[in-house]
Amino acid sequence: MKPIPLALAALFALPAWAEVHEVRMLNRNDQGPMIYEPQFLRIAPGDSVRFLPTQPGHNAATIDEMLPEGAAPFRSKINQEFGVAFDIPGTYGIKCSPHYAMGMVMVVQVGDDAVATIPEGLPKRAADRFQSIVEGVE
Repeated sequence: MKPIPLALAALFALPAWAEVHEVRMLNRNDQGPMIYEPQFLRIAPGDSVRFLPTQPGHNAATIDEMLPEGAAPFRSKINQEFGVAFDIPGTYGIKCSPHYAMGMVMVVQVGDDAVATIPEGLPKRAADRFQSIVEGVE
C-alpha cells in the first residue's frame, strides 16, 4: 500500500472534527405551533447545521439583532433543505421568515459562552419564545 502524503491525509481528517446538526422545521409539535426542533443548539465553532423542511412553508434566516459581530447573515429558500457552517462564536437568533411574528424562532449558541440576552423590539411571540428557550438553557 502506497503512503498518503501528510497534507492529503490532513485534508481528509478535517471534516471528521466538525459535526453536522439537524434541525427540523415543523408546523407543530408537542411544544406548540410553528417550531424548530430542536429550538436550541449549543455547537462548537466550525460545526454545521442542516435545516430540514420537514413540513412545507418554512425557511431559516438570521435575525440581524441577534448575529455575532463579524458573522455573515443567511436566508434559505422556502421549502428547501439548507446547510450552514457556524465559525464565529456567539449567539445566533434564527427565524422562519413567513412565521417570525408567530414565534417560529430558535437559538444556535456557538462556543461555550453564556447565551446573549434577547434584544428589545422583536415581535411579541418571537420574544416570548426566545425567553422560554433561554430560560430552558440556564
